[in-house]
Amino acid sequence: MSAARRFHPAIIVTMVVFAVLGAAVLIGGIRLVGLGGSPYYAVAGAWTLLVALLVAFRSRLALPTYGALLVATAAWSVWEVRWDFWQLLPRLDVWFVLGFWLLLPWVRRGLGDASGASRRTGSAVLLVGLAVVAAVGIVGAVHRDHDLAGELPMARVAGESADAAMRPDADWTDYGGSPFGQRYSPLTQITPENVSRLEVAWKIQTGDTPGPDDPTETTSENTPLKIGDTVYLCTPHSRVIAVDAATGTTRWRFDPQIRSPVGFKHWEHMTCRGVSYHDDAKYGAAAPRTTCSRRLFLPTADARLIALDADSGKPCADFGNAGSVDLRANIGPFTPGGYYSTSPPAVTKDLVIIGGHVTDNESTNEPSGVIRAFDVHDGHLVWNWDPGNPEATAPIAPGETYTRNSPNVWSLFSVDEGLGIVYLPMGNQTPDQFAAGRTPTSETYGAGIVALDVATGKVRWNYQFTHHDLWDMDIGGQPTLMDLQTADGVKPALLASTKQGSVYVLDRRDGTPIVPIREVPRPQGAVPGDHTSPTQPMSDLNFAPPDLRERDMWGTTPLDQLWCRVRFRSLRYEGMFTPPSEQGSLVFPGNFGVFDWGGISVDPARQLMLINPSYMAFQSRLIPKEKLEMMEVGPAKSETEGVKLAKGIPYGIELSAFLSPLGIPCQAPPWGYVAGVDLRTGTMAWRHKNGTIVDSAPLPIPMPLGVPSLGGMVTTAGGVTFLTGTLDYYVRGYDVRTGRKLWQARLPAGGQATPMTYADASGRQYLLVTAGGHGSLGTKQGDWVIAYALPKGTAPVSPSPRPAGTP
Repeated sequence: MSAARRFHPAIIVTMVVFAVLGAAVLIGGIRLVGLGGSPYYAVAGAWTLLVALLVAFRSRLALPTYGALLVATAAWSVWEVRWDFWQLLPRLDVWFVLGFWLLLPWVRRGLGDASGASRRTGSAVLLVGLAVVAAVGIVGAVHRDHDLAGELPMARVAGESADAAMRPDADWTDYGGSPFGQRYSPLTQITPENVSRLEVAWKIQTGDTPGPDDPTETTSENTPLKIGDTVYLCTPHSRVIAVDAATGTTRWRFDPQIRSPVGFKHWEHMTCRGVSYHDDAKYGAAAPRTTCSRRLFLPTADARLIALDADSGKPCADFGNAGSVDLRANIGPFTPGGYYSTSPPAVTKDLVIIGGHVTDNESTNEPSGVIRAFDVHDGHLVWNWDPGNPEATAPIAPGETYTRNSPNVWSLFSVDEGLGIVYLPMGNQTPDQFAAGRTPTSETYGAGIVALDVATGKVRWNYQFTHHDLWDMDIGGQPTLMDLQTADGVKPALLASTKQGSVYVLDRRDGTPIVPIREVPRPQGAVPGDHTSPTQPMSDLNFAPPDLRERDMWGTTPLDQLWCRVRFRSLRYEGMFTPPSEQGSLVFPGNFGVFDWGGISVDPARQLMLINPSYMAFQSRLIPKEKLEMMEVGPAKSETEGVKLAKGIPYGIELSAFLSPLGIPCQAPPWGYVAGVDLRTGTMAWRHKNGTIVDSAPLPIPMPLGVPSLGGMVTTAGGVTFLTGTLDYYVRGYDVRTGRKLWQARLPAGGQATPMTYADASGRQYLLVTAGGHGSLGTKQGDWVIAYALPKGTAPVSPSPRPAGTP
């Protein structure tokens, strides 16, 4: 036999590929078994090495041996994940391709001499293995495991919320549509029947794009306002632009010229979610002011609160110091960029009420989380509520400092002026993952809802949703207020969406639960010096995911899936609320949460809730400071990525998404849904995975896996709800009744913001979208604001009439 025959190139390549793959899978599989994991990989690795050995000896037994491995792998895969196609894929794809390779003529010819019957038998067994794998894949492709089909009731069963009389139907006067934060519009021109005809009505570029000296997490999360014939928007650098609502033509611009003593590059992030609006005429002012009777309030990234004339864009000279209040007053020192308000303030008849972002995990000596109420006209301080000193609400004296490091509110307030209450979604006393030094007041008021009296700042009630929070489970979403039908009649309700997936439903008058809340036992065993709460509250209206299992680990191939399995078994994980550890702990839901600042959307007239839950795991690790000193630690990439020094505690804090070495999630998809809930019964009527990986995968293939979204939904009385926040660059419209996707349009950048809708003077309804991207999520950044509408000439439709007796 010739040397050329003995060393056939196809045989050498085949032998090497099978040997390398088999060795890698065997070594990883042995490691996994040692951690208590599945024995499959060790067996499959040894089996693959056997095939490599048979190929090396040019034995045709390699074909049936590998065919048997294919059948065994297909059976194991179905046993583990049933018919979930996207979970079957990484278990079977590489093995299938290698089996096909073995059948190629130049490989089979190199496998030595055998009788015709023997050759046919070996090939037939391998063909059977390939057919089994293909059949499993086909069944998985047509099988739907994750979606829930159903319909929501669309009859109007209740009046709209009590604030509707204070808000023109055609306008969008507050970040959440109204002070109730419902993200709902009574407009009905856009319907499931015509939404597919939406087209671009106008689009602009703001000119505010991330620069080379900006922080990584420069984000465009703005939801504009529309009042009268003007749209008002803000940009990441705290600029405000007023444009014509019908054409997008610029009316005025205001640039606060934000400053930093060290520049912006070392800031943690730069965000402006929106501006707020006050109109004297809304409250029946007998003698409106000649200037600034309609004013906007802009929180800036350098910690100012500026009042602008809504008509001219000029600062209101009668507010504070030439139109500005310095929010650094009485706060004490902080790292540049470490304190400012990323969210628009709440506005009432007499007050503008504002909190502030505080950098997570930087130190135990951070600025106060104080909430301050300023006179809406002249800017003087009316009251302050400091969670570290909650009884002292009288304005602080000059030269004094608010309690350092008390829980803060970085998200959006809601207000019920009829009840005289402002509702605060509370954060925590930093750092997030080690809480040994937290004060009794921070343990009382952190990670829940605090209701304050609008006039005095005194606490009316509070309800905590995470006890002794060690997972950054602060309340990111704006509380939603609505009048809720219950078995005991209509009640004024507050719905609080949370990172852990519960939507807590409370009577907003006194904080008593409307939907039952149960205290559920949770894992114990914090690091030395800290402790955990034995239980955590869970609402019966709950969208938390089931606990992860090893079989839920994912990948693109058996190798990276094996890596994720080993990593999963290496981390501490006992389900939701597993305490942080030096070993490293899995956090699921992760730091972005099931619901974050996008909150929820409701249709108050139909008693419906529209949500876009996300499910992404994170990992955290506490690193003793003596070990940290020996490590090379660069600056953290964002609030949820990198190592934070956390000065003042004995640990550094490492946070990261739970990803494979290839940068894809270790947990299996779907990672994001849209869903519809009937609030009268508390049941989910439909749920559909949402979005593709076309803009986040190495190859732009629009695989419909269901991706996370950051930003909320807006719902209309016309029966269509919209979302832009997915990791792929689309705005989509869905049928409220069924959740069916009715329309989508490609965006020029990431849409990580909550859209809104309004009508112009002619009655034409618009959908307004901000497409500016999100630095830390890695979506494409830009400066676009785009308005969509039906073609001109479409008959305007008035808002649905309200039932008799409602506002």
